[in-house]
Amino acid sequence: MTYKETLDWMFGQLPMYQQKGAAALNAKLDNIISFCNVLGNPEKKFKSIHVAGTNGKGSSSHMLASILQEAGYKVGLYTSPHLKDFRERIKINGEVVSKKFVRDFIEENKTFFEYHKLSFFEMTVGMAFSYFAKEKVDVAVIEVGLGGRLDSTNIITPEVSLITNIGMDHTQFLGDTLEKIALEKAGIIKPKVPVVISETQPETKMIFNLIAHQLKSNIVFADVEPAIGYKTDLLGEYQQRNINGVVATIHQLKHFNVTDEAISEGFKKVVENTGLLGRWQVLQNNPLVVCDTAHNKEGLQLVLQQLKKQSYDQLHIVLGFVKDKDVRSVLSLFPKDAKYYFVRPSIPRGMDAIQLGELAQEQGLRGKVFKSVEKGLKNALKKAGEEDVIYVGGSTFVVAEVV
Repeated sequence: MTYKETLDWMFGQLPMYQQKGAAALNAKLDNIISFCNVLGNPEKKFKSIHVAGTNGKGSSSHMLASILQEAGYKVGLYTSPHLKDFRERIKINGEVVSKKFVRDFIEENKTFFEYHKLSFFEMTVGMAFSYFAKEKVDVAVIEVGLGGRLDSTNIITPEVSLITNIGMDHTQFLGDTLEKIALEKAGIIKPKVPVVISETQPETKMIFNLIAHQLKSNIVFADVEPAIGYKTDLLGEYQQRNINGVVATIHQLKHFNVTDEAISEGFKKVVENTGLLGRWQVLQNNPLVVCDTAHNKEGLQLVLQQLKKQSYDQLHIVLGFVKDKDVRSVLSLFPKDAKYYFVRPSIPRGMDAIQLGELAQEQGLRGKVFKSVEKGLKNALKKAGEEDVIYVGGSTFVVAEVV
């Protein structure tokens, strides 16, 4: 198969959460354990850092990778979902995995995938672990896909675990309270492996403390002693919460020499070193156009707080969601004086823009409906003055179409 044919097979034949939602999930670790056994247990051949959380885990993972690169290490980075290219998920020192490796890996293991009905995520986790082992990385930063306890990445024994924060997202899978979700995220805590919690939350602190104590794992709440004086090229004041957790995680690493200079430079060069996209990303000026992948209540609250601090004559919001979000509660956060452009991301899970417009109208938000993200943004650009601000977001998949 060609590379394109390989991707078409991966995306088309096997379920993928970003396309199909709940039908893509396989809430057990049997398949990934069996697959990694067949691969020769590559996950045991490199050191790792495991990152979970509702918001901030992607930014934190990229920050960690950038810092460790600046410290001179060969660093693997596994994240999800991708925005433009599947290979964004698997990188070493900022370079995406080769098309040849992806093609050969799928070809070599296709029979196993089909016989055992592996999920898209299980395939890509095995691919990442195999690639990092083959390339002999010094350390890999592994971001959890969904939850923690039963996530396919949770067969590693990391040097340190990082849990960024807990919010109400994917409640149909992880539970309908912060406490239940925290239990799932805490599933990445391993016996005698230190764990860092980026944000102290009253509802979850006791759970993390209890599990860490049971597993004899040192636990650090990073915001107790915030990391002062570090600047990052990732825009948005909310990144300070991620900075706290990342610095504490680096300090928990043993057998790695990471200077304060490497930490400072790593924070300043996250985008340059790792190629991260979609975190308060400025697409143009005059008018200012910003996009952000925040897609749940907690994440959007932070982004909307950032928007309030911008100076503008008029705020324009290009907004789209996926079907399985609690859109009503999220829409209540948005300002009523903005001009809205309701769109549908071009994936099967994309929420119909007309339906979104109707739900928004119930919340007092006024705007027009567009058939695509591209048309919505084009219309916003046509209407906006030079002193206006255009925000594009609501879903990772909306942002993927504009970056």
